[in-house]
Amino acid sequence: MRKSLLFLISLLVIATMILAACTTADTTEAPADEGEDAGEDAGEEEEEDTGETEKTVLNVWSFTNEILTMAIAFEGKNPDVDVVYTMIPMTNGEYQTKLKAALGTTDIPDVVALEAAFVKEWVEADFLADLGDLLPLAEELQTYPAVTAVGSHNGVQKAFSYQATPGAFEYRRSIATECLGTDDPDEVQAMVADMDKFIETAEKIKACSDGNYFMVGTAAALFNPYLQNRAQPWVVDDTLVIDQMVVDYIEFAKLMRDNGYESQAGQWSEGWFAGMSDTLVSPEGVDQKIFSYFMPTWGLPYVLMPNSVREDGSGTGGDWAMIPGPIAYQWGGTWVGAMAESPNLELAKDFVTFIALDTENLTNWATGVYTNDYLAAIDPDVPEDQKQDMGDFVSSQVVVEEITSFFDGSDLYEWLGGQNNYEAFGKAAPNVSGALLTGSDDAIQRPLESARDEYLSGNITLEDMWTQWLDQVRNLFPELTIPEPPTS
Repeated sequence: MRKSLLFLISLLVIATMILAACTTADTTEAPADEGEDAGEDAGEEEEEDTGETEKTVLNVWSFTNEILTMAIAFEGKNPDVDVVYTMIPMTNGEYQTKLKAALGTTDIPDVVALEAAFVKEWVEADFLADLGDLLPLAEELQTYPAVTAVGSHNGVQKAFSYQATPGAFEYRRSIATECLGTDDPDEVQAMVADMDKFIETAEKIKACSDGNYFMVGTAAALFNPYLQNRAQPWVVDDTLVIDQMVVDYIEFAKLMRDNGYESQAGQWSEGWFAGMSDTLVSPEGVDQKIFSYFMPTWGLPYVLMPNSVREDGSGTGGDWAMIPGPIAYQWGGTWVGAMAESPNLELAKDFVTFIALDTENLTNWATGVYTNDYLAAIDPDVPEDQKQDMGDFVSSQVVVEEITSFFDGSDLYEWLGGQNNYEAFGKAAPNVSGALLTGSDDAIQRPLESARDEYLSGNITLEDMWTQWLDQVRNLFPELTIPEPPTS
């Protein structure tokens, strides 16, 4: 991307030598017209060699190569900018550790990517620049409220996202037909419209298969949906709040486990993925099936669709449908912000604007314009696998409405048995909220998940589960007032 400074210096040296030679020539008795020609040639040479200016460097840090695609596209629009892209894995918190270590040093990046699990920690701190002057553009693009809410704190906007991530309930059409008598999305939605109906349908799925069909791979799939429908966030007035939805979720998870409505395949485990391709087998060698998955926008093209294909090329594509399900939620997403200490703050803001608030970029991102050939035309050194396939759901309602019809007849449309995923997610996106998200969520929720798993496995009692979790939260946040464990 960037031209070597050494190369530039070499050009200047060459230009100086040429000028020196021309000056010597002018002191001889050469004919006047030849001297004039020589001077003109030297001037032309000087202009040619020094006409290029050094590019402005913009340092961007991320935990994924995803934004690199848009960084290259940004360079295509801004040839005087060199985006230096640094990707740091999130393994064991490495990304956040290095980012914090760079604060107050010359290594500070200009722009940072922030994942949903920790975006609020940074938005609530003082490290990010105020991006309030970009809000009128967000209003013009009708950026989904949940997106702007997550990127703001105390009325100050510090980050924007190019994605909105409403969730859906994806189910197997063939199993619905066999066990429920229909695969029609509207009729199936009526059967899972709330949690009571969801559990009733889970029993039907189990009964029609002698216990070898499961409503979900794991009840953990509903952890996030339940939490996002709490009445209050985790911390209010320096006190940990155990919302009733948290208690209800634990009861639900226990019911699903005890009644055999889940396969007990943990999220992201081999068995969980096997259910997508219909290759799940019990320890006794019995074929088993998972009826549904709770997946957000990105889960469709990046998780369900690729993992629905078996090794021989066959798979479950075309046998899926998507509906809102029993509970509205969102899951994941990546936000971008400009560091307050950036030496190129205005350029950093321009980059954030391009990433999250540029109609053309959002359209290109969603519709698969950014192929490897497209990127290589800008940067010949781009990795061969760098590209963006179509399907990601963007954060602008204006753009979503403009491109929804584009997905009619697409691979995703066919994979869903004739459903437009963009249309479905477009209806769901306005109904989700990011108001409850706080910087301490991840630290509070992880020990709860761990304690839940031990409880569901029968290793500890319900009372021990609550105590174990609350003790860990107390150790992590000694300044918080911790309530008594729930009694039911």
